[in-house]
Amino acid sequence: MFYIQKGRIKLTVVSEQGKEAVVGVLGPGQFFGEGCLNGHPVRVTTGAAVVASRITRIAKVSMIATMHDQPGFSELFMAYLLTRNSRIEEDLIDQLFNSSEKRLARLLLLLANFGKDGRPEPIVGTFSQETLAEMIGTTRSRVSFFMNKFRKLGYIEYNGKLEIHNSLLNVVLYDKPEIRTNDAGHKQ
Repeated sequence: MFYIQKGRIKLTVVSEQGKEAVVGVLGPGQFFGEGCLNGHPVRVTTGAAVVASRITRIAKVSMIATMHDQPGFSELFMAYLLTRNSRIEEDLIDQLFNSSEKRLARLLLLLANFGKDGRPEPIVGTFSQETLAEMIGTTRSRVSFFMNKFRKLGYIEYNGKLEIHNSLLNVVLYDKPEIRTNDAGHKQ
């Protein structure tokens, strides 16, 4: 398994038909490849650095020994796994029940670490509209449409770097008629 010391890692899966989907973007202090602890002989996801990153490889036997010998670390790692599991559940619920506009707004807030230390941070790394589309399960043209809409409404700014404003949270929390569209881009 691996521990991210610095940078961001994009996790992807590929279907038997060759369709690729981004299932997560991880940052410093996070682990990936922990399925090996559960006996998975083959990795389900592929990790790729989005920005310059420093990754530490942890051998399965070392991780198991550390968890056994250091209860404090074991508790910390279990808390991490439970938090990550909750995030995966939230992502699934988001995918099942929210429009692509809300999914994009939520993703941008998550990438900007919204909710940590009170204010969004500039998004580190370059995320193309194609990558954002893969992450929320829609097309690049839909992402382009919503990004332009968010910019016009003052929710985001992008001039070389993407900045997220707190007001983007309104798209996620409220279903305002003036910004409400269906996935085809038509006002409802």
